[in-house]
Amino acid sequence: MPVLPSVAVVILNWNGRSFLESFLPSVCASTYANLRIVLADNASTDDSVAFTMQHFPQVEIIRNEKNSGFAGAIMKRYSS
Repeated sequence: MPVLPSVAVVILNWNGRSFLESFLPSVCASTYANLRIVLADNASTDDSVAFTMQHFPQVEIIRNEKNSGFAGAIMKRYSS
């Protein structure tokens, strides 16, 4: 049986618990066998990270120390 390509869904978040609550269930319901879901949090001050950890433990969480915007958050993680 062929191995499926690895796919990563990277979600950038800043104080977006209500958005996470709305769309994470459908993302996490994917049946794709080689899927990695990553939440890159830009120093949220709401309970986005705690909510995700409690309700979606399969999501990998990257906590950025400051909000460096979209490009800063993504480039910081994947450029090293």
